[in-house]
Amino acid sequence: MKRRILILALLLPLLAGCAGKQPEPHPYTPAQDRRLVVYTSHKEEVYTPIIREFEERTGIWVDVVSGGTNELLQRIEQEQDAPKADVMFGGGVESLESYRDCFTPYICRESDHIRERFQSESGCWTPFSALPVVLVYHTKLVTAEAVTSWEDLESPAFRGKIAFADPQISGSSYTALVTRLQAGGGDESCLAGLCAALDGRQLDSSGAVLSAVASGSALVGITLEETALQHIAAGEDIALVYPADGTACVPDGSALVKGAPHGDNARLFLDFTVSADVQSMVGQRFCRRTVRADIPADPSLPPLATLNMVSYDVEWASRNRDRLLSDWSFLLGEVPS
Repeated sequence: MKRRILILALLLPLLAGCAGKQPEPHPYTPAQDRRLVVYTSHKEEVYTPIIREFEERTGIWVDVVSGGTNELLQRIEQEQDAPKADVMFGGGVESLESYRDCFTPYICRESDHIRERFQSESGCWTPFSALPVVLVYHTKLVTAEAVTSWEDLESPAFRGKIAFADPQISGSSYTALVTRLQAGGGDESCLAGLCAALDGRQLDSSGAVLSAVASGSALVGITLEETALQHIAAGEDIALVYPADGTACVPDGSALVKGAPHGDNARLFLDFTVSADVQSMVGQRFCRRTVRADIPADPSLPPLATLNMVSYDVEWASRNRDRLLSDWSFLLGEVPS
């Protein structure tokens, strides 16, 4: 009898449709004006608390699609005629800038609190956190003196034992690639040196870099400060180095998808990501640097002014992205000469 009741319950909406009547919407499905679709390349431990807090404060239902930065940007580009996403949350801002035709400029509500060096002139993206590029090494397998600069990675001792994510997939690896180029004075031969040091080895995600170094399957790695700090805090045998020959601190960010189905909610979300509450969370929970000038920096981290910072031109990195990635693929032997 219970089975018959269940079958009847399932058939009732179909019968109603055949009679020209639409079934009642599910009582827990929010109306379209209370929804938001976020594509994110952030790790789950970063996006989950932020999105959960946003939902609780606004009553807006958020659908999340996660993936690599470049994968999601390509998807947004493919969906331009019928956008499904409202916001791209994550990815180096030069990657977002490369897809600027897919986004609608928006100046967030508290933009006057954001440090000038992290602002977008065009409003194409909204910064989220500041992320210095660092080198990491396994403390039981490598001495501190062996890894102080980009040039040290070209030591024969590290050949084929460097953890680096494919910049075709990882936005942070593309940032690192341009940083290495700028640290070498813009001479692209330095990329050939890095490529030779990798010995054709690349990882399929930025998250795999720290796992490889922590396990000892790689001796050194190229990553972002926040990722390294999290693994160090977890007690892993890892140390980080700010390259003496130059590093960069490029923000990751968010962007409003052009033609977003829930544009008003998307703007609320962008405002929320740079609010004082979220930016405080950025420093206290995620080992990241805030982009706001009115929130004190973490005193345990070296001030950016004390680091050798390269001149990182976001617009140039965006404009030359396809060419540099093509050149990199050629160096790896992935593209025939």
